[in-house]
Amino acid sequence: MTIKNNSADIKSKSIKETKEEINKILEKIEKSDTNLESHSHEYDKLLKLNKHMNELFKRKLKEINTHDKKNVKK
Repeated sequence: MTIKNNSADIKSKSIKETKEEINKILEKIEKSDTNLESHSHEYDKLLKLNKHMNELFKRKLKEINTHDKKNVKK
């Protein structure tokens, strides 16, 4: 599996796509008999994906709160 380390690639992913990629990387690391240092590229990618996921959730929460406030005003 080739892992791209492109920030634009990460930022274009949906929540579902981000979750799937995180799971693939975790499976690869967990199945490997080598130490985590040999997976530094994958670990870096996980950190970036995690950050992206947090940003997506924050945006979604903001959308929900905005929607709820509009409904309460009606």
